[in-house]
Amino acid sequence: MFRIFGYLRKKEWIYLAAAVVFIATSVWLDLKLPGYMSTVTVLVQSEGSRMGEIVLNGAYMLLCAIGSMACAMVVGYFAARVAAGLSMRLRSALFDRTMSFSMAEVNKFSIASLITRTTNDINQVQLLVAMGLHVLVRAPIMAVWAVVKISGKSWEWTAATGVAVLVLVIMLSAVTAFTLPRFRKIQALTDNLNRVTREHLTGIRVVRAYNAEDYQAAKFEKANEDLTNVHLATSRTLAVMFPGMGFIMSGMSLSIYWIGAYVIQAARLEDRILLFSDMVVFSSYAMQVIFSFMMLSMFFVMMPRAAVATRRILEVLDTGSSIEDGAETEGRPGAEGQVEFRNVSFKYPGAADYTLRDISFIARKGETVAFIGATGSGKTTLVNLIPRFYDATEGEVLVDGRNVKEYTLEALRSRIGYAPQQAFLFSGTVGSNVAYGRTGAGGPGIDEPGGGANKAGVAGAGTGDAGGDATEREELADVKRAVEIAQAREFVERMEGQYDGRIAQGGANLSGGQKQRLSIARAICRRPEILIFDDSFSALDYRTDRELRAALARETKGTTVLIVAQRIATVRHADRIIVLDEGRIVGTGTHDELMASCPVYREIARSQLSEEELAYGRQA
Repeated sequence: MFRIFGYLRKKEWIYLAAAVVFIATSVWLDLKLPGYMSTVTVLVQSEGSRMGEIVLNGAYMLLCAIGSMACAMVVGYFAARVAAGLSMRLRSALFDRTMSFSMAEVNKFSIASLITRTTNDINQVQLLVAMGLHVLVRAPIMAVWAVVKISGKSWEWTAATGVAVLVLVIMLSAVTAFTLPRFRKIQALTDNLNRVTREHLTGIRVVRAYNAEDYQAAKFEKANEDLTNVHLATSRTLAVMFPGMGFIMSGMSLSIYWIGAYVIQAARLEDRILLFSDMVVFSSYAMQVIFSFMMLSMFFVMMPRAAVATRRILEVLDTGSSIEDGAETEGRPGAEGQVEFRNVSFKYPGAADYTLRDISFIARKGETVAFIGATGSGKTTLVNLIPRFYDATEGEVLVDGRNVKEYTLEALRSRIGYAPQQAFLFSGTVGSNVAYGRTGAGGPGIDEPGGGANKAGVAGAGTGDAGGDATEREELADVKRAVEIAQAREFVERMEGQYDGRIAQGGANLSGGQKQRLSIARAICRRPEILIFDDSFSALDYRTDRELRAALARETKGTTVLIVAQRIATVRHADRIIVLDEGRIVGTGTHDELMASCPVYREIARSQLSEEELAYGRQA
């Protein structure tokens, strides 16, 4: 757990050192109080005492209390600064590490767990640092100092205090041993609750379409009940602790006064006042000792859960990505825009069987190569190897004549425009989504909810504003060009604000076809060497599909286009079609060549097109 403090900065270590000084000062002031209390006790019971002396000692007590409070406030400020700074850097480190993960690591932890670790787990660590720092430093100092103060007063009183401390330590140890494994379980159950909630909200349309609200509610209730039961079991244990400590404190006080009664009764008359004063002082110091352990118990309540949270945070931070960054930024001369697979085989981490087997082909600059096959034949997996979402298990994937593993990830992916199978849009504007990751634009800026276009969005695009610098005008031109090619101009310019029109998270305020067209426009806007469309035309009608492909062929000459599709109409005019079946290439060629030579392709074509349409295609 102490490794987490390696994320503290030098200034925060200075804050911690200053906090220790103020804590020690606060303890010293608190431990001065019983001395003044003893003096006041003696003065009150002694004949001839002056009222001024009693008031003066009372004033000293008040000043000590105020000074101790002021020191505690300063310590609280320092602790809050340190805790907030530490949690901020941990969140940044976790986010950066997560962003470096390949899909294998993301799947290993699960998205729900990564979110919990970035939020709930870091909050646990922040709470421990903010509250525990004061307790962890103050309690030992106070306990040791108080023990020194009471040592030698009376062995009977010391023995009573020692027994109370021993019972308290045993109780705290038992509570910690019982709660620690349950706190581990709580974090895992919190992950599960987040997963169920996230699935429900993400798939709310499917849930409602199938009237599955009751089923989802039952899943949530099960996850919620499991978490609640473990919380209750832990809370019952902790609920015993504080009354138990109160009982121990009361029992110790009773023991001290009961023993004191016998000691004072047996003493000489002139010694009784001093013994009574000593008993009051001893009781105060003994209470300080027990109170120190009570404060430590607060730390022990927070510590097990924070310890579990810390291990979970460090587990993510210690996990390296299976996708290692290369060093190259340039391809080989004469191979620009070329994609080549050399005897590539691939299986997912933990899987027994290969998804792809012995894949070899070359897509040259300016070619349109399409991939078609039955569901589960490996089409998406194949194109996901190009931007290194996964690495090939065997063989080589080459881009611009160089193995993709040799490139830096930034250099590799800057060559590629990618439209995924599931079109995803970010909350923002049409312009900020289309310009997302635009080469030379430095990526998108931060778009405030409810605000206008961000810095990498399209400022004033909806009103034709001629202001702004050359970069904004150039970006607007690129966005409009990409939207035009993607056949999205008509609906974009009907939106309120047009290119500054608002996009909800995930594109929830758009239809499936509209989302796909903006996703395609985003890929085109980068002006990449290689365009990858992973079944990105599935929600488009045939007319839009045809017009979009015609615009692509016309406007992106010299760009290598890789298309994954299920529809023959989408791929039939490609320069080359690669047919996959159970992870293997079973046919390569044009539409007409494959109709003559590939039974798998012929079967797919005949299942989608009539004989007249196939005959028309051959004539065309």
